[in-house]
Amino acid sequence: MPFTPGMEAVGEVVAVGPGLSGRKVGDIVAYAGGPIGSYAEEQILPASKVVPVPPSIDPVIAASVMLKGMTARTLLRRCFKVENGHTILVHAAAGGVGSLLCQWANALGATVIGTVSTKEKAAQAKDDGCHHVIIYTEEDFVSRVKEITSGNGVDVVYDSVGKDTFQGSLECLKIRGFMVSFGQSSGNPDPVPLSALAPKSLFLARPSVMHYTSSRDELLEAAGEVFASVASGVLKVRVNHRYPLSEAAKAHADLESRKTSGSVVLIP
Repeated sequence: MPFTPGMEAVGEVVAVGPGLSGRKVGDIVAYAGGPIGSYAEEQILPASKVVPVPPSIDPVIAASVMLKGMTARTLLRRCFKVENGHTILVHAAAGGVGSLLCQWANALGATVIGTVSTKEKAAQAKDDGCHHVIIYTEEDFVSRVKEITSGNGVDVVYDSVGKDTFQGSLECLKIRGFMVSFGQSSGNPDPVPLSALAPKSLFLARPSVMHYTSSRDELLEAAGEVFASVASGVLKVRVNHRYPLSEAAKAHADLESRKTSGSVVLIP
C-alpha cells in the first residue's frame, strides 16, 4: 500500500490538458493496460492511451470488452492467424477471454473445442460457438481432443490456465502445432525443455497484448476491430456480473471461488 488495482476502464472526460487536441470534455473514452489504477471514481490518463468509444457501444459493454477483446484479437489474428478449416482448443472457454475467443473463432470458420469446469459453463460455451465442449472435471481433455480430431490433434491451443493444463495442451497439438500460453490461473507452468517441442516441431508463444498495441496506430486498429465486431454482432459480450466499486473485494472473492462466468464490471 498504497495501491490501486485495475487495468481497464471506460469513462467520461471531465478535463483535458493544455494544448491537447482530439479530446474534449464530455467524450466517452476507454483504455486498457497501463497505467494501473482503474478501481477509482476519477483517473488521470495520458491522452495517447485512450480510445474513443463509438456511440453504438454501451459504456458498460465497452468496459467489459476492451482488454479481453484486444487480447482475443491478438491471439486469433496476430499470434496465430485462425482461418476457415482450422481446429482450435480453448481452455476456460466460458471465461471472459475464452467466451470471446470461441465466438470470434467460430465466425472465422474454425472448429472450436472448449474446456470448462461445470455443465452450466458448458451450456454457455456451446452458445458461444464451441462445437465440442469438454467438462474437464469429468473427463480427460487430452483423450477427448484426440478422439474429436481422430488422433490428428489441433492446430493451436489457447491456454490461460497454465500449470494444470500446459503439458496436456502440448499433447493435444498436431505436428507443427502452435501453443499459445497467455495466462496462468492455476500457477506458472513447469519449465519446458526445448527438446520437448522437437517430436512434433511445435511452436510456443507467450504473448502480451501490450506488445501488440504499443504504438498509437496499433492501439486504435485493435480497439476499432473489437468495437466493430461487437457492433456487427460477431461478439456478444456477456456482462454476467456487476458490482458497486465499493464491493470490489467481494468481486475478487467470487472470481477466486469460480462463481463467475463471462465479464465482471465494477460500477463507481
